[in-house]
Amino acid sequence: MALSNHKTTLLFFYVLSLAATLSKTSAKIAVFDEYLQKRAEESYEESKKSYNPQPEKLTDQFNEQVGEALIGQNVTRRHLKEGDCKATNPIDRCWRCDPNWANNRKKLADCARGFGHHTTGGKNGRYYLVTDPTDYDMDHPKPGTLRHAVIQTEPLWIIFAHSMVIKLKQELIMTSDKTIDGRGVEVHIAYGAGITLQFVHNVIIHNIWIHNTVPTPGGMIRDTIQHIGIRTQSDGDGINIFCSSNIWIDHVSLSKGQDGLIDVVEGSTAITISNCKFNNHNDVMLLGANDSTSKDAIMQVTVAFNRFGKGLIQRMPRCRWGFFHVVNNDYSHWQLYAIGGSAHPTIISQGNRFRASNQPYTKEVTKRDYATKDEWMKWQWRSEGDLFQNGAFFTESGPPLAHAKSPLTGNNLIKFKPGSFAGRLTRSAGSLRCHAGSLC
Repeated sequence: MALSNHKTTLLFFYVLSLAATLSKTSAKIAVFDEYLQKRAEESYEESKKSYNPQPEKLTDQFNEQVGEALIGQNVTRRHLKEGDCKATNPIDRCWRCDPNWANNRKKLADCARGFGHHTTGGKNGRYYLVTDPTDYDMDHPKPGTLRHAVIQTEPLWIIFAHSMVIKLKQELIMTSDKTIDGRGVEVHIAYGAGITLQFVHNVIIHNIWIHNTVPTPGGMIRDTIQHIGIRTQSDGDGINIFCSSNIWIDHVSLSKGQDGLIDVVEGSTAITISNCKFNNHNDVMLLGANDSTSKDAIMQVTVAFNRFGKGLIQRMPRCRWGFFHVVNNDYSHWQLYAIGGSAHPTIISQGNRFRASNQPYTKEVTKRDYATKDEWMKWQWRSEGDLFQNGAFFTESGPPLAHAKSPLTGNNLIKFKPGSFAGRLTRSAGSLRCHAGSLC
């Protein structure tokens, strides 16, 4: 039932005063809301179930898949004919070689690799067509808008009727079992708030542009059909993943956010960030927000086939506590460092290409914070098969990676010099401008 104008006005001023007292960085609004407190507990239990106790074995499996994709293709750019499938990595080759991809969109749900490989998004649900780019009503979102789609409790595969720029009035709070699929059109989330995945699981975000995100004031925002709650001021993140699991972000172009482009925090795990393009930003990717948040020990993230391009300064990613597989990405001219961390994370860097800038003090790929050398030398940060150019170097520490099985056998031939493949593996990173009826 709608509130009277008088009650609505009183509630509005109450919300503003309460929001001002809450830390915008903690996002622990659940303590004020029994419904969200229950969701937080359920979500963390889901994250613990998604934790892989043998992450090294998964990284070896991932490497074999990369090798099989390259060996199976066995072509170079000059051998490709116009119209041939140009997909080069195992994620892309899973779906991009189908000329009828627009009629087989849910095939994408079978293509996740890495720690987020169980993510299927809205595969088991119906299609939802977004027709309206507006975002006005936080209480009763208009049917046909993206906000109305993402608060539904059922699984949904969300597609778009036409190209659009969506300026979010407040952060877009998603529910579980959703796919945002921007293929075939150009969808920009820009000049407003970003996307929030809080206390959810099984979400795919694919083929959209996210840029120029800014803080928004907060207030009463509906996060499901059944619930509306108080939100503090948002930070201006592009995508914020908070206590969530089985998340896959693929072929997204991100730039110029007010805060982080992608933040993963508070016990989130089973996440893959792949085929994305990052440009023109300071704090690119934060995986673990606080050295004291020990629940992030279950955090496992794959960062694969991404391009970290012009105008980037740091955090590609910056890691805490968990296990991070950074594989076959292309890094170019970072201004402070590329990969960093604190609170003893495990970072396995494999097959990346690191091209340092010409500045003499930015050659080191790695940066460790808040620890003495005696301490951080125990952290397992290993580089295997990376390619270093223009003076770039990676400072290793900790024990060598104990492979569950040798990655040097079978079709995993790129183990010997995989960094040389980084350009080819990432050449289609970012949002794809493809059209129904042709290869994507």
